[in-house]
Amino acid sequence: MSEFSALDHAHMARALRLAERGAWTTRPNPMVGCVIAHGDQVVGEGWHQIAGQPHAEVFALRAAGERARSATAYVTLEPCAHTGRTAPCADALVGAGVERVVAAMRDPFPQVDGAGFERLQQAGIIVQVGLLEDQVRELNRGFISRVVRGRPWVRVKLGASLDGRTAMASGESKWITGPAARADVQRWRARAGAILTGARTVIADDPSLTARPEEDRAFRPPLRVVLDATLSTLAQTRVQEGDAPTLYLHGPQAAPVPNHGHVHYQEVPLREGRLDLRAVLVALAQHRINEVQVEAGATLSGALLAAGLVDEVLLYQAPTVLGDGTHPLFAQLGLAALADQHRLKVIDERRVGADLRLLLRPTG
Repeated sequence: MSEFSALDHAHMARALRLAERGAWTTRPNPMVGCVIAHGDQVVGEGWHQIAGQPHAEVFALRAAGERARSATAYVTLEPCAHTGRTAPCADALVGAGVERVVAAMRDPFPQVDGAGFERLQQAGIIVQVGLLEDQVRELNRGFISRVVRGRPWVRVKLGASLDGRTAMASGESKWITGPAARADVQRWRARAGAILTGARTVIADDPSLTARPEEDRAFRPPLRVVLDATLSTLAQTRVQEGDAPTLYLHGPQAAPVPNHGHVHYQEVPLREGRLDLRAVLVALAQHRINEVQVEAGATLSGALLAAGLVDEVLLYQAPTVLGDGTHPLFAQLGLAALADQHRLKVIDERRVGADLRLLLRPTG
Protein backbone atom coordinates (compact mmCIF):
# COMPACT_ATOMS: atom_id res chain seq x y z
CA MET A 1 0.00 0.00 0.00
CA SER A 2 1.34 3.42 -0.95
CA GLU A 3 2.40 5.77 1.82
CA PHE A 4 0.49 8.55 0.06
CA SER A 5 -3.18 8.58 -0.92
CA ALA A 6 -4.74 9.87 -4.12
CA LEU A 7 -5.85 12.93 -2.14
CA ASP A 8 -2.26 13.53 -1.00
CA HIS A 9 -1.17 13.44 -4.64
CA ALA A 10 -3.86 15.91 -5.64
CA HIS A 11 -2.93 18.43 -2.95
CA MET A 12 0.79 18.16 -3.68
CA ALA A 13 0.13 18.59 -7.40
CA ARG A 14 -1.69 21.81 -6.54
CA ALA A 15 1.24 22.92 -4.37
CA LEU A 16 3.58 22.25 -7.30
CA ARG A 17 1.45 24.38 -9.63
CA LEU A 18 1.51 27.17 -7.06
CA ALA A 19 5.30 26.92 -6.79
CA GLU A 20 5.65 27.39 -10.55
CA ARG A 21 4.15 30.87 -10.24
CA GLY A 22 7.38 32.07 -8.63
CA ALA A 23 9.59 31.03 -11.56
CA TRP A 24 10.38 34.63 -12.55
CA THR A 25 10.66 36.25 -9.14
CA THR A 26 11.97 33.94 -6.40
CA ARG A 27 15.60 33.52 -7.42
CA PRO A 28 18.05 32.97 -5.87
CA ASN A 29 15.58 31.14 -3.62
CA PRO A 30 13.82 27.95 -4.74
CA MET A 31 10.25 27.91 -6.00
CA VAL A 32 7.95 26.61 -3.27
CA GLY A 33 4.21 26.06 -2.99
CA CYS A 34 2.06 25.09 0.00
CA VAL A 35 -1.48 23.80 0.46
CA ILE A 36 -3.15 23.36 3.86
CA ALA A 37 -6.11 21.00 3.97
CA HIS A 38 -8.49 19.01 6.13
CA GLY A 39 -9.14 15.95 3.98
CA ASP A 40 -10.42 17.21 0.64
CA GLN A 41 -11.14 20.71 1.98
CA VAL A 42 -8.40 23.23 1.21
CA VAL A 43 -8.30 25.91 3.90
CA GLY A 44 -5.20 27.80 2.78
CA GLU A 45 -2.64 27.95 0.02
CA GLY A 46 0.29 30.09 -1.01
CA TRP A 47 3.60 30.21 -2.81
CA HIS A 48 6.94 31.94 -2.38
CA GLN A 49 6.43 35.03 -4.49
CA ILE A 50 9.51 37.23 -4.17
CA ALA A 51 12.93 36.58 -2.63
CA GLY A 52 13.17 38.33 0.72
CA GLN A 53 9.43 38.22 1.32
CA PRO A 54 7.40 35.57 3.21
CA HIS A 55 7.71 31.94 2.16
CA ALA A 56 4.92 29.77 0.82
CA GLU A 57 3.97 28.32 4.22
CA VAL A 58 3.41 31.79 5.69
CA PHE A 59 0.99 32.81 2.93
CA ALA A 60 -0.88 29.50 3.27
CA LEU A 61 -1.10 29.82 7.07
CA ARG A 62 -2.36 33.41 6.79
CA ALA A 63 -5.12 32.22 4.48
CA ALA A 64 -6.01 29.30 6.74
CA GLY A 65 -6.04 31.16 10.05
CA GLU A 66 -7.39 29.04 12.89
CA ARG A 67 -8.43 26.37 10.39
CA ALA A 68 -4.77 25.33 10.14
CA ARG A 69 -5.04 23.59 13.52
CA SER A 70 -4.95 19.78 13.12
CA ALA A 71 -4.66 20.17 9.32
CA THR A 72 -2.14 18.68 6.89
CA ALA A 73 0.32 21.02 5.21
CA TYR A 74 1.54 19.96 1.77
CA VAL A 75 4.75 21.78 0.87
CA THR A 76 7.03 21.21 -2.10
CA LEU A 77 10.25 21.73 -0.11
CA GLU A 78 11.30 21.13 3.47
CA PRO A 79 10.21 24.08 5.65
CA CYS A 80 13.15 26.25 6.65
CA ALA A 81 14.46 26.11 10.20
CA HIS A 82 16.78 29.12 10.22
CA THR A 83 16.30 32.86 10.41
CA GLY A 84 17.38 34.58 7.21
CA ARG A 85 15.46 37.48 5.74
CA THR A 86 12.33 35.78 7.11
CA ALA A 87 11.51 33.77 10.24
CA PRO A 88 11.65 29.93 10.20
CA CYS A 89 8.66 28.36 8.47
CA ALA A 90 8.97 25.22 10.61
CA ASP A 91 8.24 27.35 13.68
CA ALA A 92 5.24 28.92 11.96
CA LEU A 93 3.78 25.48 11.21
CA VAL A 94 4.37 24.36 14.79
CA GLY A 95 2.76 27.50 16.14
CA ALA A 96 -0.28 27.06 13.90
CA GLY A 97 -0.88 23.60 15.29
CA VAL A 98 -0.77 21.58 12.06
CA GLU A 99 -0.93 17.85 12.64
CA ARG A 100 0.95 16.52 9.59
CA VAL A 101 3.41 17.85 7.04
CA VAL A 102 3.86 16.19 3.66
CA ALA A 103 6.93 17.46 1.81
CA ALA A 104 8.12 16.62 -1.67
CA MET A 105 11.81 16.72 -0.81
CA ARG A 106 14.47 17.63 1.70
CA ASP A 107 16.07 21.05 1.24
CA PRO A 108 19.77 20.62 0.33
CA PHE A 109 20.59 24.14 1.57
CA PRO A 110 23.08 23.56 4.42
CA GLN A 111 21.24 25.77 6.92
CA VAL A 112 18.09 23.65 6.46
CA ASP A 113 18.97 20.13 5.20
CA GLY A 114 16.87 18.09 7.62
CA ALA A 115 16.71 20.64 10.44
CA GLY A 116 13.22 21.73 9.42
CA PHE A 117 11.89 18.18 9.56
CA GLU A 118 13.61 17.60 12.88
CA ARG A 119 11.99 20.66 14.41
CA LEU A 120 8.55 19.57 13.20
CA GLN A 121 9.00 16.04 14.55
CA GLN A 122 10.21 17.33 17.91
CA ALA A 123 6.92 19.20 18.16
CA GLY A 124 5.00 15.97 17.56
CA ILE A 125 4.04 16.70 13.95
CA ILE A 126 3.89 13.74 11.56
CA VAL A 127 6.37 14.28 8.70
CA GLN A 128 6.28 12.37 5.40
CA VAL A 129 8.70 13.07 2.56
CA GLY A 130 9.05 12.09 -1.10
CA LEU A 131 5.68 12.84 -2.73
CA LEU A 132 6.26 14.17 -6.30
CA GLU A 133 9.95 14.62 -5.49
CA ASP A 134 11.12 14.15 -9.08
CA GLN A 135 8.80 16.89 -10.32
CA VAL A 136 9.96 19.31 -7.65
CA ARG A 137 13.61 18.54 -8.36
CA GLU A 138 12.94 19.30 -12.01
CA LEU A 139 11.30 22.61 -11.14
CA ASN A 140 14.18 23.67 -8.89
CA ARG A 141 17.02 22.13 -10.86
CA GLY A 142 18.91 25.44 -10.90
CA PHE A 143 18.73 25.99 -7.16
CA ILE A 144 19.73 22.38 -6.49
CA SER A 145 22.63 22.62 -8.93
CA ARG A 146 24.02 25.72 -7.25
CA VAL A 147 23.68 24.35 -3.73
CA VAL A 148 24.81 20.78 -4.40
CA ARG A 149 27.31 21.15 -7.27
CA GLY A 150 28.51 24.66 -6.54
CA ARG A 151 27.64 25.91 -10.01
CA PRO A 152 24.50 27.02 -11.84
CA TRP A 153 22.43 24.89 -14.18
CA VAL A 154 23.60 25.66 -17.73
CA ARG A 155 21.09 25.89 -20.55
CA VAL A 156 22.37 26.58 -24.07
CA LYS A 157 19.75 28.23 -26.28
CA LEU A 158 20.13 27.76 -30.03
CA GLY A 159 18.10 28.54 -33.13
CA ALA A 160 18.90 26.49 -36.21
CA SER A 161 17.77 25.32 -39.61
CA LEU A 162 16.85 21.74 -40.44
CA ASP A 163 20.45 21.09 -41.42
CA GLY A 164 21.70 22.36 -38.05
CA ARG A 165 23.02 25.72 -39.15
CA THR A 166 22.74 28.82 -36.96
CA ALA A 167 23.89 31.61 -39.28
CA MET A 168 25.10 32.35 -42.79
CA ALA A 169 28.83 32.51 -43.51
CA SER A 170 28.64 36.30 -43.08
CA GLY A 171 27.21 35.83 -39.58
CA GLU A 172 23.72 36.90 -40.60
CA SER A 173 21.15 35.06 -38.48
CA LYS A 174 18.11 37.33 -38.11
CA TRP A 175 15.77 35.63 -38.31
CA ILE A 176 16.02 31.87 -38.78
CA THR A 177 13.18 31.12 -36.38
CA GLY A 178 9.77 32.76 -36.31
CA PRO A 179 8.16 35.32 -33.98
CA ALA A 180 6.49 32.70 -31.76
CA ALA A 181 9.87 31.08 -31.06
CA ARG A 182 11.46 34.44 -30.30
CA ALA A 183 8.65 35.26 -27.86
CA ASP A 184 9.11 31.87 -26.20
CA VAL A 185 12.82 32.59 -25.71
CA GLN A 186 11.90 35.69 -23.72
CA ARG A 187 9.95 33.57 -21.24
CA TRP A 188 12.96 31.30 -20.76
CA ARG A 189 15.14 34.37 -20.29
CA ALA A 190 12.78 35.68 -17.62
CA ARG A 191 13.27 32.56 -15.49
CA ALA A 192 17.07 32.57 -15.89
CA GLY A 193 19.28 34.16 -13.27
CA ALA A 194 21.78 35.16 -15.95
CA ILE A 195 22.04 35.40 -19.73
CA LEU A 196 25.58 34.68 -20.85
CA THR A 197 27.35 35.34 -24.10
CA GLY A 198 30.87 35.66 -25.47
CA ALA A 199 32.90 38.58 -26.80
CA ARG A 200 32.52 37.49 -30.43
CA THR A 201 28.75 37.59 -30.22
CA VAL A 202 28.78 41.01 -28.58
CA ILE A 203 31.04 42.42 -31.29
CA ALA A 204 29.06 40.84 -34.12
CA ASP A 205 25.51 41.47 -32.89
CA ASP A 206 25.69 44.13 -30.14
CA PRO A 207 22.88 42.35 -28.25
CA SER A 208 20.95 43.83 -25.34
CA LEU A 209 20.56 40.45 -23.57
CA THR A 210 17.42 41.58 -21.77
CA ALA A 211 14.27 39.61 -20.99
CA ARG A 212 11.21 41.05 -22.71
CA PRO A 213 8.32 38.66 -22.07
CA GLU A 214 4.99 39.59 -23.60
CA GLU A 215 3.02 38.63 -20.48
CA ASP A 216 2.07 41.41 -18.06
CA ARG A 217 3.79 39.64 -15.19
CA ALA A 218 6.48 40.67 -12.74
CA PHE A 219 10.00 39.32 -13.20
CA ARG A 220 13.49 40.06 -11.96
CA PRO A 221 15.81 41.21 -14.77
CA PRO A 222 18.47 38.52 -15.26
CA LEU A 223 22.14 39.38 -14.90
CA ARG A 224 23.81 39.98 -18.28
CA VAL A 225 27.17 38.22 -18.39
CA VAL A 226 29.83 38.82 -21.05
CA LEU A 227 32.88 36.55 -21.24
CA ASP A 228 35.58 38.89 -22.51
CA ALA A 229 39.15 37.94 -21.58
CA THR A 230 40.64 41.24 -22.80
CA LEU A 231 37.60 43.52 -22.35
CA SER A 232 37.51 44.20 -26.08
CA THR A 233 33.74 44.71 -26.14
CA LEU A 234 33.27 47.75 -23.91
CA ALA A 235 32.47 49.96 -26.91
CA GLN A 236 29.42 47.78 -27.64
CA THR A 237 27.06 49.50 -25.25
CA ARG A 238 23.65 47.86 -25.74
CA VAL A 239 24.56 45.18 -23.20
CA GLN A 240 25.04 47.99 -20.66
CA GLU A 241 21.82 49.87 -21.35
CA GLY A 242 18.68 49.79 -19.24
CA ASP A 243 18.20 48.65 -15.67
CA ALA A 244 19.40 45.05 -15.97
CA PRO A 245 22.78 44.50 -14.29
CA THR A 246 25.81 43.62 -16.42
CA LEU A 247 28.87 41.61 -15.41
CA TYR A 248 32.04 41.38 -17.49
CA LEU A 249 34.18 38.34 -16.66
CA HIS A 250 37.73 38.98 -17.84
CA GLY A 251 41.26 37.62 -17.65
CA PRO A 252 44.12 38.68 -15.36
CA GLN A 253 45.77 41.02 -17.88
CA ALA A 254 42.66 43.07 -18.69
CA ALA A 255 42.26 46.58 -17.31
CA PRO A 256 38.64 47.09 -16.25
CA VAL A 257 37.24 50.54 -15.68
CA PRO A 258 35.89 51.14 -12.17
CA ASN A 259 32.52 49.55 -11.42
CA HIS A 260 29.75 52.04 -12.04
CA GLY A 261 26.02 51.82 -11.65
CA HIS A 262 24.81 48.41 -12.73
CA VAL A 263 27.99 47.48 -14.67
CA HIS A 264 30.57 45.36 -12.84
CA TYR A 265 33.80 43.49 -13.60
CA GLN A 266 35.31 40.33 -12.17
CA GLU A 267 38.55 38.55 -12.95
CA VAL A 268 38.59 34.81 -13.57
CA PRO A 269 41.63 32.65 -14.35
CA LEU A 270 42.63 31.55 -17.82
CA ARG A 271 42.96 27.99 -19.02
CA GLU A 272 44.92 27.36 -22.21
CA GLY A 273 44.64 31.04 -23.11
CA ARG A 274 40.88 31.30 -22.62
CA LEU A 275 38.68 32.02 -19.64
CA ASP A 276 38.37 28.91 -17.48
CA LEU A 277 34.73 27.96 -17.99
CA ARG A 278 34.49 26.04 -14.73
CA ALA A 279 35.81 29.07 -12.89
CA VAL A 280 33.24 31.18 -14.74
CA LEU A 281 30.42 29.02 -13.39
CA VAL A 282 31.85 29.05 -9.86
CA ALA A 283 31.95 32.85 -10.06
CA LEU A 284 28.31 32.95 -11.12
CA ALA A 285 27.35 30.66 -8.25
CA GLN A 286 29.01 33.16 -5.93
CA HIS A 287 26.63 35.72 -7.40
CA ARG A 288 23.81 33.32 -6.38
CA ILE A 289 22.85 32.49 -9.96
CA ASN A 290 20.74 29.34 -10.20
CA GLU A 291 20.22 29.06 -13.96
CA VAL A 292 22.40 30.41 -16.76
CA GLN A 293 20.98 30.73 -20.25
CA VAL A 294 23.83 30.75 -22.77
CA GLU A 295 23.11 32.64 -26.00
CA ALA A 296 26.39 32.57 -27.85
CA GLY A 297 28.10 31.39 -30.99
CA ALA A 298 29.24 27.92 -31.93
CA THR A 299 32.71 28.30 -30.38
CA LEU A 300 31.59 29.07 -26.83
CA SER A 301 28.66 26.64 -27.05
CA GLY A 302 31.04 23.96 -28.29
CA ALA A 303 33.57 24.68 -25.55
CA LEU A 304 30.91 24.30 -22.87
CA LEU A 305 29.69 21.03 -24.39
CA ALA A 306 33.22 19.65 -24.74
CA ALA A 307 33.94 20.51 -21.10
CA GLY A 308 30.85 18.63 -19.92
CA LEU A 309 29.26 21.83 -18.59
CA VAL A 310 26.04 21.82 -20.61
CA ASP A 311 23.04 20.61 -18.60
CA GLU A 312 20.43 21.14 -21.28
CA VAL A 313 20.04 22.45 -24.81
CA LEU A 314 17.03 24.54 -25.76
CA LEU A 315 16.89 24.17 -29.54
CA TYR A 316 14.44 25.93 -31.84
CA GLN A 317 14.54 24.27 -35.25
CA ALA A 318 13.07 26.15 -38.19
CA PRO A 319 11.71 24.40 -41.32
CA THR A 320 14.41 25.84 -43.56
CA VAL A 321 17.77 24.81 -45.03
CA LEU A 322 20.85 27.08 -45.06
CA GLY A 323 23.35 24.83 -46.81
CA ASP A 324 27.14 24.50 -46.79
CA GLY A 325 29.60 27.06 -45.50
CA THR A 326 27.29 28.29 -42.73
CA HIS A 327 27.75 28.26 -38.97
CA PRO A 328 27.11 25.04 -37.00
CA LEU A 329 25.42 24.57 -33.64
CA PHE A 330 28.66 23.59 -31.88
CA ALA A 331 32.22 24.15 -33.11
CA GLN A 332 35.67 22.81 -32.23
CA LEU A 333 34.47 19.67 -30.49
CA GLY A 334 37.50 17.74 -31.74
CA LEU A 335 35.66 14.46 -32.30
CA ALA A 336 37.73 11.85 -34.10
CA ALA A 337 35.34 8.90 -34.09
CA LEU A 338 31.64 8.21 -33.90
CA ALA A 339 32.21 6.70 -30.48
CA ASP A 340 33.18 10.17 -29.24
CA GLN A 341 29.82 11.71 -30.09
CA HIS A 342 27.86 13.73 -27.54
CA ARG A 343 24.53 11.97 -27.24
CA LEU A 344 21.49 13.90 -26.03
CA LYS A 345 18.04 12.72 -25.00
CA VAL A 346 14.84 14.59 -25.79
CA ILE A 347 13.14 15.79 -22.59
CA ASP A 348 10.40 17.80 -24.28
CA GLU A 349 9.28 18.33 -27.86
CA ARG A 350 6.64 20.76 -29.06
CA ARG A 351 5.61 23.08 -31.86
CA VAL A 352 6.13 26.80 -31.28
CA GLY A 353 4.54 28.62 -34.16
CA ALA A 354 6.11 27.28 -37.35
CA ASP A 355 9.17 25.95 -35.50
CA LEU A 356 9.97 22.87 -33.45
CA ARG A 357 11.26 23.36 -29.91
CA LEU A 358 13.39 20.62 -28.39
CA LEU A 359 14.65 20.48 -24.83
CA LEU A 360 17.57 18.04 -24.72
CA ARG A 361 19.99 16.85 -22.05
CA PRO A 362 23.25 14.90 -22.25
CA THR A 363 22.66 11.21 -21.64
CA GLY A 364 25.68 11.05 -19.36
